Amino acid sequence: MSKPIRTAALLLDLDGTLIGREERVSHRVAKAVREASQRVPVSIVTGREPADVLRFSRELGLTTPQVCDGGASVLDPATGDYLWRLPLRPEKAGDILDGLRSAEAAFVATHPTGVLTHANGSGLEVLVRDFNRISALDLGHDAAEALVARFTGDPDVHAVKSFLPYNGLWAVDFTHAQVNKAVGAAWVGGKARVGLDRTAAVGDSFNDLPLLEACGVRVVMGDAPDALKAIAHFVAPSVEEDGLAIAIEEFLLPKL
Repeated sequence: MSKPIRTAALLLDLDGTLIGREERVSHRVAKAVREASQRVPVSIVTGREPADVLRFSRELGLTTPQVCDGGASVLDPATGDYLWRLPLRPEKAGDILDGLRSAEAAFVATHPTGVLTHANGSGLEVLVRDFNRISALDLGHDAAEALVARFTGDPDVHAVKSFLPYNGLWAVDFTHAQVNKAVGAAWVGGKARVGLDRTAAVGDSFNDLPLLEACGVRVVMGDAPDALKAIAHFVAPSVEEDGLAIAIEEFLLPKL
């Protein structure tokens, strides 16, 4: 029998995996992540904006490139500089923003110099047409499904819904058609010369599905949708039960 290939990197979703409703990393989870990072490169791979991935990666002492904006951006956690990004086409970003404003939907749109929201008006958008990601926020499940369906098949856009554990509602993330979490993670793996087939990923929502499918070891949180659990090598307890720490301690550390 051939010897199993050891896992050479670890990729972690943020909301619902690393942090829960209170948006903090528990002591047990932090300890487990730091122990893992002493053995292999660890990167957060999140749909959130750069400031969030920098905050949590620095809190955990992670030094590898970190992925945000649903895979559209990769950052140096030490400097905060972009290492790689693939933005939405400007005209498509404008169409999405116009549609969300017409529907009076809450949204956030990230760009290299900051964040545009429904609250800070259209004045900034006149100056910025270069968006990494646009996310419609605080949607009911059916509204999120309908919004994704509107863009299914659009050659310029990747649209995916994700659960928001801090309020129990849903978001829909819009990125370039060639972007998802697996794409950003593959860029990081390429720099480290570690293929995704030798990488473990942990996630909990639909926007994690491409990442999980691409990675050699797949860990899914206990309150994830059944579609994710169906492809998991290990199903961890929920984030409220320190499930990530348990997954690292009991399943991943022996593989690292």
